[in-house]
Amino acid sequence: MTRIYNFSAGPSMLPAAVLEQARDELCEWHGTGMSVMEMSHRSKDYVSIAERAESNLRDLLAIPSGYKVLFLQGGATGQFAAIPMNLLRGKSTTCYVNTGIWSKKAISEAKRFSTVKLSASAEAENFLTIPARSSWEVDPEAAYLHYTTNETIGGVEFQEIPDAGGLPLVADMSSNILSRPLDVSRFGLIYAGAQKNMGPAGITVVIVRDDLIGETLPGTPSIFDYRQQADNGSMLNTPPTYPWYLLGLVLEWLKGQGGLAAIEAVNLRKSAKLYSAIDQSPFYSNPVDVACRSRMNIPFKITDTDLEKTFIAEAKSAGLANLEGHRSVGGFRASIYNAMPESGVDALIAFMAEFERKHG
Repeated sequence: MTRIYNFSAGPSMLPAAVLEQARDELCEWHGTGMSVMEMSHRSKDYVSIAERAESNLRDLLAIPSGYKVLFLQGGATGQFAAIPMNLLRGKSTTCYVNTGIWSKKAISEAKRFSTVKLSASAEAENFLTIPARSSWEVDPEAAYLHYTTNETIGGVEFQEIPDAGGLPLVADMSSNILSRPLDVSRFGLIYAGAQKNMGPAGITVVIVRDDLIGETLPGTPSIFDYRQQADNGSMLNTPPTYPWYLLGLVLEWLKGQGGLAAIEAVNLRKSAKLYSAIDQSPFYSNPVDVACRSRMNIPFKITDTDLEKTFIAEAKSAGLANLEGHRSVGGFRASIYNAMPESGVDALIAFMAEFERKHG
């Protein structure tokens, strides 16, 4: 079997060690005579899997005791609605920062439930930068301030946690959670779909401060009620049991790598290598403000756009897959999440140099 280097933005590649362990445990988990997929989520064995995953996540992120950790369904898109349903708490206004397509989607959904104040927007700059915090307008009476820490499509990433102006800070971390150490205490709520950097598609993590839950909008479905989910251990209904198990394996793998400080060092090295290769070449370019460049998702273009299809085809033949840019921006995009080994980035850089030699 030959595995490719998968640069997909999500669902993305998983660590080989995780896939191998899941393969070995697929038909029978730890002498139970059954697969994890066949277990009752109420069983002692499965509860132990779920509890271990939560414990490891709390350990990796140093999550304070005053926060609930929820494992839910519906993706980050489901949370775009669940957040105002849970966090308005008698208020009618919310603040959002618009740094790209995923920010816009969150804003659009929040408008169904609240009056959204746009605290800052990079749309006029084609989402190639992040507005300086000093320019933001934050309503002190709003229920919360929301931002997207890393825009998967545009390739812009916050390098610092912004000042929330006294409001609960809410962050969509779907594409860079667990890629670096994080001060969770700065946030009211963090949410992330797993399929980019944490596990397979089908499960979403929500980390929410205790005092922010328990007062939902009238008519909120119970499945979206954080208090009910917390009180039921994220098992108000049957959870996505196998994705939860796989997420747990990824967390164990991360701990085995040395934790988030160690993985951040690798991520910094990988992204620096690729950006350097792009910047030093007259053939390739990255349009994002250098101060805001993503470590996880690196878009780039070539001078001759007629060669784009050739680049993708030759890259695929070389074992480098899913480098197409998002349809809204074109070009190329290399997603180099935690699971992408440094050898994959090295292989991409070598391919890019050879492609430039042949076609530049």
